Amino acid sequence: MKNVDDLIESAAELADQGLSKGEIADELNVSRETASWLVERSDAATPRRDRQTDAGGPQDIHVDWSAIGRDSKRMGAIAEAMADMLTKHGEDVDLTVGIEKAGGPIATLVARELEADLATYIPSKHQWEEGDIEELHGTFSRNFADIRDRECYVVDDTITSGTTMREAIEAIRAEGGEPLACIVLADKQGVDELEGVPVYSLLRVISVGRDE
Repeated sequence: MKNVDDLIESAAELADQGLSKGEIADELNVSRETASWLVERSDAATPRRDRQTDAGGPQDIHVDWSAIGRDSKRMGAIAEAMADMLTKHGEDVDLTVGIEKAGGPIATLVARELEADLATYIPSKHQWEEGDIEELHGTFSRNFADIRDRECYVVDDTITSGTTMREAIEAIRAEGGEPLACIVLADKQGVDELEGVPVYSLLRVISVGRDE
């Protein structure tokens, strides 16, 4: 994707496919607020040149890592790097938790590198449209490994606000597990820890600017 117009068109396509705004945020690696803003401006009847996309928009950064995601060899190399960063916490951790959707495939490859079991967490934002997300609840897939009484690593593609990663950490602890570290491809917040858990990233994206 090259500009905001491309993001708006992608948001419109995803909305037409029935995805919630939370899922659209996940697919486009943007915040929920940005996803709402994009969907609201995705009127297909409005010519691209007439859209007012450069005024009043949210402050966010779009991370497009599709050049990695479309190639299994590249994904494997990235997973090897992520696993290497996690091993500083010890090589005896035998569970990796991926945050769906994008975090699942990455976590699978990281788990293979670590020779660990795999669990997946479906965050509450996938159900979110509007209103209070605190009323929603995420779930762990029963098709994968159990969390209870196990130390684990948490894997996702990006951190936008940190809300989803915090939710996953709290959900793991509620199930009796103990997250030792989190890792993502890109961190848009530049956080070192969340809920007392260290956070690592291959890239930290920093917005540099000043108020007018």
